[in-house]
Amino acid sequence: MIARIIDRGRGPEIEGTRITVYDICDYMRGNWHRDAIAATLRLSSAQVAAALEYIERHEQEVLAEYDKIVEREARGNPPEVQARLNAIHEKWQATLASRQPQQALTSHNQTPGGQQRRWPRLRNWALIAVRTMPNCGGSASTSRLF
Repeated sequence: MIARIIDRGRGPEIEGTRITVYDICDYMRGNWHRDAIAATLRLSSAQVAAALEYIERHEQEVLAEYDKIVEREARGNPPEVQARLNAIHEKWQATLASRQPQQALTSHNQTPGGQQRRWPRLRNWALIAVRTMPNCGGSASTSRLF
């Protein structure tokens, strides 16, 4: 398979992936070896080499666009978007907090409402099966299994 760089409208990317040459720039600026980049991004060395060659051939335009991307990321979200994200996060945290005490109070054989389960859980069935087997019931070896 020949590694190629294509442009589907998101900027130059490695064919067959969603990884752009700007993703490779992050690692390139960190002085990562080609094989380390490939292993991290689950690419072949040839794919990374093709991206690095593309960056080298179009260095000025790629690095200019990359700098714009880095600057945009550093600015963060607009205030109205960040406010909505914060509200969603707080709502999610409240939902998680309300669920934790409920889960801690229930035993393994009770429903969340506190009622006894009609059928024991699978682990209990396994204990029942082992204890009723000849030469296994209640021995030290079965207590280590569970």
